[in-house]
Amino acid sequence: MSDVKTETQPKKTFDPEAFAMNLARAMESSGQALAAYLKPRENGEPKDKPPNELGEVIKTFTTVAEYWLSDKERTGDLQMKMGRAYLDLWGSSMRRMAGEQTKPAIEPSPRDKRFKDPEWKSNQFFDFLMQLYLLTTQWAQELVRSAEGLDPHTRKKAEFYVQQITNAISPSNFVLTNPEVLRETLASSGDNLVRGMKMLAEDIEAGHGSLRIRQSDPSNMVVGVNMATTPGKVIFQNDLMQLIQYTPTTENVLRTPLLIVPPWINKFYILDLKPEKSYIKWCVDQGITVFVISWVNPDKKLGQKTFEDYMKEGPLTAMDVIEKATGEMKVHTAGYCVGGTLLASTLAWLAEKRRVRVTSATFFAAQVDFTHAGDLLVFVDEDQIAALERDMQVSGVLEGSKMAMAFNMLRSNDLIWSYVVSNYLKGQSPTAFDLLHWNSDATRMPAANHSYYLRNCYLENRLSTGSMVLDNTLLDLSKVKVPVYNLATREDHIAPAESVLYGSQFFGGPVKYVLSGSGHIAGVVNPPSLGKYQFWTNDHIKDVSLADWITGAQEHKGSWWPDWRGWLGGIDAEEVPARSVGTGALPAIEDAPGSYVRVRA
Repeated sequence: MSDVKTETQPKKTFDPEAFAMNLARAMESSGQALAAYLKPRENGEPKDKPPNELGEVIKTFTTVAEYWLSDKERTGDLQMKMGRAYLDLWGSSMRRMAGEQTKPAIEPSPRDKRFKDPEWKSNQFFDFLMQLYLLTTQWAQELVRSAEGLDPHTRKKAEFYVQQITNAISPSNFVLTNPEVLRETLASSGDNLVRGMKMLAEDIEAGHGSLRIRQSDPSNMVVGVNMATTPGKVIFQNDLMQLIQYTPTTENVLRTPLLIVPPWINKFYILDLKPEKSYIKWCVDQGITVFVISWVNPDKKLGQKTFEDYMKEGPLTAMDVIEKATGEMKVHTAGYCVGGTLLASTLAWLAEKRRVRVTSATFFAAQVDFTHAGDLLVFVDEDQIAALERDMQVSGVLEGSKMAMAFNMLRSNDLIWSYVVSNYLKGQSPTAFDLLHWNSDATRMPAANHSYYLRNCYLENRLSTGSMVLDNTLLDLSKVKVPVYNLATREDHIAPAESVLYGSQFFGGPVKYVLSGSGHIAGVVNPPSLGKYQFWTNDHIKDVSLADWITGAQEHKGSWWPDWRGWLGGIDAEEVPARSVGTGALPAIEDAPGSYVRVRA
């Protein structure tokens, strides 16, 4: 055996001269960040004004404060309880300094990644700081939970705002109070801060004066090159969408083609990421003729496009085009998130018009009833929608960055603050990750469409109650008789599993409710080859809570995709020779994924 010499990297040591130089360079980059923030404002583009959300925060917290301040005894008890907790923490910290083994006053959740570094517990200063923060967070949450007389919506808003504020002030978010960042700063003599401030300036410049936090390395993340590469052709386009038909990979295909209606809040290629993750490619390989709507990234000129326009120029037009391309009058359909809500509305409209165009409907994490619509309800009430409508009147659209931030705030520790720490404090560039790259590729939304959706679905819940009017037609989901495969995901904050289960009862035909492991994205985009997660099935969906449904459900390991393919084949198994793409009456306009999907906000 030969000796193998290994070279060890010299341990980094603190260099005061380099540290001073790096601090100066970091300050210079922070000045560039400030300049990038001020540049559009100096040019008269955006007008700085307090965000609408600030008023909601103040109004909500005022309501909570009124409860506690209206009774001196109640306030005194609260202060005493908080003071006792702080004194207990101080006492245990003093005993620990004296060498005594003490039990922590409070410990972080095992799932809280912010305090995973061992020094949060081994170092008495950081341990004290962490416990002080956790006690304060617990106290703030208790303020909201114990405030009597709050209406459910105000309480939900207060809980959400408390969570956002406490997440923001965590000691893990600052250089001097995060042991891991502090070690890196001293070891690299501040070089991490130089890299971080440089990234901060770049991200503010990329956001045209607003911070656009990078969650993924954009290199090697090009749509049509590294993602959305399933071969196909754009065979039709109008103002709102391009329709893509994918090239078959099997000799025979199901006679009935599949039309996928993705959300217009995001881009369709979440279903066509890298080939090994692509739901679209998998469907094509399963012998399905796949058509996908690729929505436009609208500008002010399309600001008056309505929900009705999206129905008519989207799925209804797509069905007509598919008939020309294949000769088939009926299609299988699938709708994701708000695309599923539009699809359900379209099915109800078709049912009312007695038009038979659909063989089956599949919904991915989509809601038709918004009673249990989850954390997004925080942003929905008359005052907030009216304020949003006033802002949208000016620009004609809702900027994608605003919707993206709302979604990120639902998991702010994971999707905001972890990247603030990693990018700007540690100076670490994020790795290339297709899903997070897609997440940051936000789209705008027409003002008229978004206003209709928020009011008719989230605020007034008209679709499930049979009072929603579209194209002068009253929609009734009970008249939708086609078989439905209704997929929910267990950890979904956007379309909660309970909401999807409750919505299943409103359809008039057979519904198969399926619950997938993980969340709104990973629970849907879960290819069988990965062998991840699981899904549950249970035929009993009427008058049952989610907890009871799960108790009686059968668990299946792995992806739900093969189960869905079996369900689809059970409805209509007839096959025909594979269809060519972009020929005859519908010549190809361009290769998939088309040009609409490449337009960035």
